[in-house]
Amino acid sequence: MRNHNKRVALVTGAGRGIGAAVAFRLAADGFAVAALDLTADSCEDVVSTITDAGGAGIAVGTNVSDEQSVEVAVARVAETLGPPVAVVNNAGITRDNLLFKMSVDEWDSVLNVHLRGCFLVSRAAQKFMTDAGWGRIVNVSSTSALGNRGQANYSAAKAGIQGLTKTLAIELGRFGVTVNAVAPGFIETDMTIATAARMRISFDELKAAIVKDIPVQRSGVPADVASAVSFFLREDASFVSGQVLYVAGGPKA
Repeated sequence: MRNHNKRVALVTGAGRGIGAAVAFRLAADGFAVAALDLTADSCEDVVSTITDAGGAGIAVGTNVSDEQSVEVAVARVAETLGPPVAVVNNAGITRDNLLFKMSVDEWDSVLNVHLRGCFLVSRAAQKFMTDAGWGRIVNVSSTSALGNRGQANYSAAKAGIQGLTKTLAIELGRFGVTVNAVAPGFIETDMTIATAARMRISFDELKAAIVKDIPVQRSGVPADVASAVSFFLREDASFVSGQVLYVAGGPKA
């Protein structure tokens, strides 16, 4: 499989939604794609779609919040596909609650998957990038980094990702590695559908309420985010680093 002569991109949370769209787009861009999620089975359909279209890819199960699990997964990607020189840190969960109701477990689980996971995967992969003298890291933040009711944990994690992004851009730039973030607004995914269910309203009702305040007058789809990620991984984006691109249909959420 390593004879494909493609640069290898690693995408976390690739089993569905934004992660799957990113995996498909990077494969179309010419990358071999390692699709990571909590279980390999959840990424098998994504990888099958990529390989059926003539691309190269593997599905790898990993818990991004666990150090050993991440190290094993990244090593497997390097051994099977080749050294991962592009990473998209997309894995995430929500455990929404108001502050006075939020448990420590709800706080920790969200921070661990989003922020700790982003740190662990980036740390494990950076050595392959610095050795190659070329690398791309794109972290998925959110407009919730600006603050969002009922999401103290999620907002803190996403704001932390933006700070981590800027720091890694400073540290890794001299090695030919750029580090950027995309911050999606309202994107139609299983996660936002679940949000509507928790609010006990239909998804169409939730979408209508949010879209009326979006300047472009539509909600986003995963492919919108994948397009932004694709730009950051391009060869001619090498002078763009430490940036946060809001993919939200307007200047703010």
